[in-house]
Amino acid sequence: MDRSPITCEMQRMMLSESTRQRIDLEVAKYPPEQKQSAVIAALSIVQQEQGWVSPEAEKAVADYLGMPPIAVHEVVTFYNMFNTRPVGRFKLNVCTNLPCALSGGEAAAQYLSEKLGVALGETTPDGVFTLQESECLGACGDAPAMLVNDRRLCSFMRPERSQGLGLAWQRWRWFSHRAEVEFHAASVSGAEVSGVQLRRGRAGHLQRP
Repeated sequence: MDRSPITCEMQRMMLSESTRQRIDLEVAKYPPEQKQSAVIAALSIVQQEQGWVSPEAEKAVADYLGMPPIAVHEVVTFYNMFNTRPVGRFKLNVCTNLPCALSGGEAAAQYLSEKLGVALGETTPDGVFTLQESECLGACGDAPAMLVNDRRLCSFMRPERSQGLGLAWQRWRWFSHRAEVEFHAASVSGAEVSGVQLRRGRAGHLQRP
């Protein structure tokens, strides 16, 4: 890993003003000499705004919090919630740990893999879905469980229940294409709504928070 120092200009490029403001709110929760305690929150903010944590973003966070870059890199690579490469708009983490596996988790992961046409760890060609295996999500009573975009938990995701994702994907692709053709408005059941509202209304349960 490159440990060369990051310049102030590079930091401003990697961490926007809004990102720095949000990180400052997290840093303020700790004593000044312990601001490194906000590293997980800072990385989460970066990922929310950029979609993943790039090596350059790691360095920027390290410099901002006064940490060695390798220490930030260790955090990023330890927790599987951090994306170390670009992912699709919707990241689907299917739990395949023992309780979920015994309740159909592996079958659900296989079903989604076949339905989306990608292997575990891959992203659909249109950049909409990334399918991944997940460690325990702490929802064994809802097995098999799936986490969407690290924030929304879906319970009892057996193949028959996962069919809705395939339908949502088809709708998303149709709406995305429609939005390109008709930028200003689209019609649903006779009601005129904007393209953005249309996508939220039909596929809102998969929208990134």
